[in-house]
This record gives sequence, structure tokens and C-alpha cells, in this order.
Amino acid sequence: MSFAQYPEHTGGIELLQRSLERGRLGHAYLFCGNRLETLEAIARTLAKTLNCEQRQGAAAVSGPPDSCDHCESCRKIGENLHPDVVWVRPESKSRVITIDQMRDVMHTMNLKPTQAAFKVGVIVSAERLNVNAANAFLKTLEEPPARSILVLLSTDPAHLLETILSRCLRLNFAGEESHFTDAALVGWLKEFSDTAVNEQGSLLSRYRLLSVLLKRLAAMKEQIERRLKALSPLERYDDVEPELQEKWEEELAAAIEAEYRRQRADLLIGLQWWLRDVWLQTLTGNGHRTAFPALEVSSKSIAKRVSPPEAMENLRVIERTQWLLGSNTQEALALEVGLLKLKL
Repeated sequence: MSFAQYPEHTGGIELLQRSLERGRLGHAYLFCGNRLETLEAIARTLAKTLNCEQRQGAAAVSGPPDSCDHCESCRKIGENLHPDVVWVRPESKSRVITIDQMRDVMHTMNLKPTQAAFKVGVIVSAERLNVNAANAFLKTLEEPPARSILVLLSTDPAHLLETILSRCLRLNFAGEESHFTDAALVGWLKEFSDTAVNEQGSLLSRYRLLSVLLKRLAAMKEQIERRLKALSPLERYDDVEPELQEKWEEELAAAIEAEYRRQRADLLIGLQWWLRDVWLQTLTGNGHRTAFPALEVSSKSIAKRVSPPEAMENLRVIERTQWLLGSNTQEALALEVGLLKLKL
């Protein structure tokens, strides 16, 4: 199949095709959606397009990058016979992806391509990576081999480690692209985008944007602490053994930190999707298939001030910021470094 055969997923497909067109693909993607079969088919089409002989030859076809679906490379990939396209699936009995499987993948990915322009590694049901496998995989995500692309597929990304989520560019393929409806997220993004529009892209404006983000995160953490403390046994039992109290305190602190990291990641994903809207505006000049139609005015205003390459770089800035946060860089430093690099 070719990209043209997924009309219900035009937003994510368009992003991939634009990146292919400019030769600026990310090194790791997370494809999310409701149907694993669809995610596998799109990943297979990406592998075909990257290595399509017709597309790379002198008689390359015009139009958006896509696979011809009939050259030898496309045929081998379609039949799962290509040596440079590696698929990993959960083991049938345990339903987990083991560290031994991931070591095999990492070894294969570190070898030079034998027939293809790019090696492609596809991790099916990536949420099934066990902890050891996921931790071993992080090094490959941090230092990807040259001429390689990693694609993780998941119908349940909430169960992936944040350190993996932060190192992948996430694309959603859950039918015709849905709009974000979280009122709190949209409200915060309106404040953020309005500030960006009014400040005209100065250095001072980026510090004001950083302030908007930090204030939101502080309020978010306060809400999480208040909610989880109310649910903790520490609030219900006063007279307990010191060891038990210490255990509950540690569990509460861990729960607060985990929930905060999850919500922070969601906030940055929302910001990345709004920046994607800006990028689409630089390419098309209209609000078709945007994630935040309510923010179209500010998206258009920013799009008039930045070029498509600058808008695409903004997406990478947020991706790198998420990576820094996942590597335990001090939060304020990681966010400051990221926000100061945005072109708005």
C-alpha cells in the first residue's frame, strides 16, 4: 500500500511526507492509534517510501513522497523479506518484548544497510517492552545509528516509559484527526499563543513565554499534590509505626512525581501539536486539519513570521526539550533552553 491509500489519516501522513520531502526525518517516531494493523501498514509504507528504488532513481516521480509499491525493494518490504527492515513483536506466550529481542534489534540496527538506503526498525506493541528491554533500548534512542529510523507502534502509549516517550516524535493515527478538547489545555495554549503573537518574537518575549509555561506547571503540580495527598493513607491514619509512615511518604512522593511527569509530557505534547498547526499554516495558509481550530488566528499570525523550516525546527525543539526532561536535566534549565530556541 502507498500513503495515498490512507485518506482518513491525512494529518500524520502529510507530516511524514513533508519531512521526507525536505530530508528532515526524525530518528525515532511513535505511531499511536486504535488499530495496530493500521499502524503496521503505515510503518511499512514509510519503510517502502524511504527505500523505494523508483523514488530514488533518475526517473523519480513528481508529487508528495510515496512508495511505488512494485519495485523490488517495495515488494520485499511488503512481504517482510527485506534484510534492512526489522520487525519486533511481543513473544507469543509472555506477550512481552524481552531484553534479548531488543539486543538483537540493536545489533542489527547498528550494522550498515546491505540493500537499503535506510535501515528501519519497527517495534510493534511497544507498550509491551518490559522494563529491562525498555532501559536497554534507551541507548539506541539516545545515539541512533546513522541512516536508520526507529518506529514504535502502540495502541496504549500511556504504558510506555516517559524516557521513551520523550525521545520519540509522536504521530496519532486514530481516524480523521481529532481536535484537542481539553478545556484547560486549550485555555493555557490560548494564553501562550496570544503572548507569542503580542510579543513579536523578541528575546524578552521568549522569557515571558517561559514564565507562562512555568506558572502553568507550578499550578499543575500544586493540584496534583493536593489531590494525591487527600487520597493517601497519611491523611486517614495519624498513629502509625515510623517505618510505615516513611513507606507511605515515599509512595506518595513517587506517585506525585510520576503523575506530574505524565501531565507535563501531555502539556508539551499539546504545545507540540499547536506548533504543528503553525507549521501547517506556513505550508498551506489555511486551518484545514489543525488540532486547535480555536487558536487559528494566533497560528496564522505566527505562521506569517516564520518560514516552514523554522516552523519544523520548533517541533524538533520541543522534541529535544522532552528528551532533556526525560534524561533528568533540571526542569527549569531544560525548559529555558528549549523556549529560548523557539522561532515565534
